[in-house]
Amino acid sequence: MSENGTVAAPEAADSPENTENVTYSNADEISYHAVEKEGSVTAIWEMQGDKHLRTIDPRSSEGKKILSLFETAA
Repeated sequence: MSENGTVAAPEAADSPENTENVTYSNADEISYHAVEKEGSVTAIWEMQGDKHLRTIDPRSSEGKKILSLFETAA
């Protein structure tokens, strides 16, 4: 799941002649980490680089969808 893209630099918004772009690094990519306890997934962490964004319940519809994507990729 790649979240890479190019956006205008904040200073470029005020200056139409400035056409510099800022590119997201790999640290900006969203990743998911399964938290396991005794062989079962108890939580899914959504991370952006080293930053924890939220915790997803693996029993929720979104959690089941994420887990199914990882099972088919393996």
